[in-house]
Amino acid sequence: MSMPCPTLTTLVHSMRDEADGVISVELRPVEAAPPLPSFTPGAHIDLHLPNGLMRSYSLLNPSTDGHRYVIAVLNDRNSRGGSRYIHEQLRAGMTVPISAPRNNFALREDAVRTVLLAGGIGVTPLLSMLDRLASLGKPVEFIYCARSRREAAFAEQISAVADAAEIRVSWHFDEERSGPPNLKQLLAGRPADTHLYCCGPGPMLDAFEQACEELGYANSHVERFAPAPIRANAVTPDTGYSVELSRSGVTIQVPAGGSLLDALLDAGVAHDYSCREGVCGACETKVLAGEVDHRDSILNKAERAANKTMMVCVSSCKRGPLILDM
Repeated sequence: MSMPCPTLTTLVHSMRDEADGVISVELRPVEAAPPLPSFTPGAHIDLHLPNGLMRSYSLLNPSTDGHRYVIAVLNDRNSRGGSRYIHEQLRAGMTVPISAPRNNFALREDAVRTVLLAGGIGVTPLLSMLDRLASLGKPVEFIYCARSRREAAFAEQISAVADAAEIRVSWHFDEERSGPPNLKQLLAGRPADTHLYCCGPGPMLDAFEQACEELGYANSHVERFAPAPIRANAVTPDTGYSVELSRSGVTIQVPAGGSLLDALLDAGVAHDYSCREGVCGACETKVLAGEVDHRDSILNKAERAANKTMMVCVSSCKRGPLILDM
């Protein structure tokens, strides 16, 4: 049977407070270990915590750093045990297994114009993007939304980068504006070829996607670390279906209501996976034929319509035959 994605063992080098309820964690290779794999802006890693949970966190430090990974963690009021463990029990000097970096939120460095919209702790992947675009001298605008200034982590760092590169930064604090931002109003007026990136809480991402659609922005990108709500028109197969693996010639059967990933594992097929929620991208698989019922929180509308890839941990077959490049 397949095992989850292989991990790297890292050392918790340091931890520090960054804002109310937010700490940063710097990870480095353990002694005598090889350097950490390189990454690109927007990438994330999975932390495999000692309490048995796995959580994904964006890398916020410059992608040119070759010796460390830095993440930030909000002590979530609705924590399912991951952020609470990191805040209350993880300490400098401990070791923690992590995945190699993956990037489902890649930065288009060739974009003519870029807008980075952060919501609270969602600022983390955008910090690395800001650093990269500033170093390239690319036109970029940064918008930071948070409940209050006290909860706005890395505000001084953003201002320093922006001032040095003459980048426009806009701030919206709900506490000072008597409520959350009107994203359609906030984003209006940009050229149609602008690339817009947003990371933040689920309702903000939903509002961002709606605003971009209404404003006619085709190049919008989001990063989610919690599953998006199931779409109202999603199809749940009431019967099982078969899946052909083109490279091996094997055909497997997925039972009604069953998981394609579980069917693969039960058949002894070696395939990477991690979150089982459709948010990390570890199990992404190329689709050669068949119509997929996409349930992930990674692919955008155009990618789903193209039907070229799927996350086998949550998505299934809407119309077969389903043939995968495996």
